[in-house]
Amino acid sequence: MGLIGKNIFRFTLCVSISTTGLASCETDLKEVDRIAAIQAEEPVDISHNVTVVYSDSALVKAKMTAPEMRHYNVEKPYYEFQKGVTIILFDENGVETQRITSDYAIQKETEELTEFRRNVVITRADGSIIKTEELIHDQKANTFYNHVPIEAYFKDGRGNFMGSSFQADGNFENIEVQNSTGLYLFEDGQGPMFR
Repeated sequence: MGLIGKNIFRFTLCVSISTTGLASCETDLKEVDRIAAIQAEEPVDISHNVTVVYSDSALVKAKMTAPEMRHYNVEKPYYEFQKGVTIILFDENGVETQRITSDYAIQKETEELTEFRRNVVITRADGSIIKTEELIHDQKANTFYNHVPIEAYFKDGRGNFMGSSFQADGNFENIEVQNSTGLYLFEDGQGPMFR
C-alpha cells in the first residue's frame, strides 16, 4: 500500500471512528431527553376497580364505581375515568333514584364540574331513560346540562322526546329541553300530541 493509500485508509478510519462517536453521543442525548420527558410528565395516581361512597350526615347520597380512576396532581387537579364510570344516586331513605353511566368521565376539582362523555345513559327509578353523548354536572349549582342532542324514553306512558340540548336540576325532576320534538300522551289517555 502506498503513502496515498495509507493516508486514505487513516482518513477513512478516523471518519468511521468520529461517526461512531457522534452516533453514540446522539443516542445518549436521546436517552437524556427521554428521561427528562418522563420526569416532566404530569404526576398521576392510578387506582383500579374503584368504589367510592359519598355520604352526608351518615346518609349515603351516591356510590361511584369505575374499572380505573386516574387522579392528576397538577395545578388544577382532576380525576379521569378513561374506562367508564357508573354513579348511583340515593334518596334520604337509601333508595336508588337514578344512575348515570358513561364510557368516559372527567371531574375537575377546581371548577367543580364533572363531564360524562360517550354513551351517557341516565336511568331513573321509574324506568325512564335519557340518552346523550355529553352530560355536565355543575356541583356548585347542583344542575345537569349538555350541548348535544338528547333522547328520553318514559316508562310511565308519558311518551318520548328528543332535543338539541337540555338543562335539569340535580334530581332530574325539572328538565328543560331546547328544540324538543316528540310524542306526548295526554294524561287522560285521549291521544298523542306532537311538539
